[in-house]
Amino acid sequence: MQDPLELLDIPSLLGDEERDIQATVAAYLSDHVRPHIASWFEAGILPRELARELGKLGVLGMHLEGYGCAGTSALAYGLACLELEAVDSGIRSFVSVQGSLSMYSIWKYGSEEQKQEWLPRLAAGEAIGCFGLTEPDFGSNPSGMRTRAVRDGADWVLNGTKMWITNGGLADVATVWARTEDGIRGFLVPRGTPGFSTRDVKQKLSMRASVTSELVLEDVRLPESARLPLATSLRAPLTCLNEARFGIVFGAVGAARDSLQAALDYSGTRIQFDQPIASFQLTQRKLASMTVQVSNAMLLALHLARLKEAGTLKPEQISVGKYNNVESAIAIARESRTILGANGISLEYSPLRHANNLESVLTYEGTSDIHLLSIGHALTGIAAFR
Repeated sequence: MQDPLELLDIPSLLGDEERDIQATVAAYLSDHVRPHIASWFEAGILPRELARELGKLGVLGMHLEGYGCAGTSALAYGLACLELEAVDSGIRSFVSVQGSLSMYSIWKYGSEEQKQEWLPRLAAGEAIGCFGLTEPDFGSNPSGMRTRAVRDGADWVLNGTKMWITNGGLADVATVWARTEDGIRGFLVPRGTPGFSTRDVKQKLSMRASVTSELVLEDVRLPESARLPLATSLRAPLTCLNEARFGIVFGAVGAARDSLQAALDYSGTRIQFDQPIASFQLTQRKLASMTVQVSNAMLLALHLARLKEAGTLKPEQISVGKYNNVESAIAIARESRTILGANGISLEYSPLRHANNLESVLTYEGTSDIHLLSIGHALTGIAAFR
């Protein structure tokens, strides 16, 4: 079986256009990214020029309408995220942050001038964006943020620090969320603005083929035209996060499928006791169990995509998908590594790299605990995290 998802004939649930988009993304990544990803991971780099190539591929903001964006279905976007993360979580994270956080925040809450200035360039990969919400002391509780924006005449002056910001060191524009006297507001901060600087996080054990940064704002002066006019509360950045979490639901399936495929391939060629280890009952039990898990995760992702396309997808449903699929993916990556034995710790094989990356995915854009509390809130009506 070439693809473990074929066991339940899941590809038959996709339309022709969706399959074509998935195949196109997979083929490009196989030729141009997969051969380099282990060395990028080891070196801790993500080449900036990849942004333009992904722009040409059409995956940056692909689910948005207009301004150079492809306007694809939610499912097509999800399938692209699946293939991106099947190569590496860092590549999918770049695309998610660019399209579902940076671009979406402008597309949903920006002025027409802001959209015209930034979205075509971001869609083409000519510019890179990031999303500054998390702070050193406020991750799961963004409402406690200390970054402030204060009126000074016709301008705004921002002070504060954001942390763990994907694409931060590469970004040409940062969507920064700050507390004002009227509540949480969003601002577009171009690179080069006086007082705005970034510092990349080094010595990471996870998401190494991704740029993670601290954003520092020291008396950053911005005109009123830099404020996102339609973002009037904390609900705005949280809505953006739900867009990105939807991509994670599919992306986690990609990491799991790739890990399982590596274990399947290896077990068929690795000979012990004069036979391939795939012939052993314990190995087959692992392979069968993991295939059931990844199939369940994919079916859940497909269901959520259809809800999203119908306009009925709820935040707690995204929490179900993010929690279930990331937890399943990290378990599959770790189990797949055991089938590879000692070879599994080498970057020649993907499962342990996926497992390391998924340690970050498990935590960012809502930890598993927070998503469980979101589900609990939906079930009981009681917000246990407040």
